[in-house]
Amino acid sequence: MKVILDTNALMVPEQFGVEIFSELERLGYTECLVPASVLAELRALASGAKLGKDKVAARVALVLAQRGRVLGEAGRNADAAIERLALDENAAVFTNDRALKKRLSSNGITVIYLRQERYLDATKKEI
Repeated sequence: MKVILDTNALMVPEQFGVEIFSELERLGYTECLVPASVLAELRALASGAKLGKDKVAARVALVLAQRGRVLGEAGRNADAAIERLALDENAAVFTNDRALKKRLSSNGITVIYLRQERYLDATKKEI
C-alpha cells in the first residue's frame, strides 16, 4: 500500500527516535511518496530554522525523504498537495498535523500518526 509522508512525519525519527519505515511496513505500507512541496518545506527548515533541534531534524528528514518517490511540484501549498496526491494515488497520509488529519479524515483518507511518541497508528478511512 502507498503512504504519503508529510514534513513532520519525516522529522519523527530524529525528534522521537521512532524508525518510521519499519513501523510503516508493520502497518502494511511499503511504498512511500513524498510531495515536492514537502521537500521544499524541509529545505527551508534545514537552512532557516532558528532552533538547532528543528534544523537537525529537517536535515535528517531530507536524507530520509530520498527513500520515497517524489511527486508533484514544489510551488503548491504542501497540505493541498498532500490531499490531492492522496486522492489521486489512493494513498494514506502520515502526518501529525491536527488540522490536516481532520481535513484528510473528513475526505475519507486514511491517516497514519505517531502515537504515544513511540509507534505509528492509523485511522482507517470511512466510506
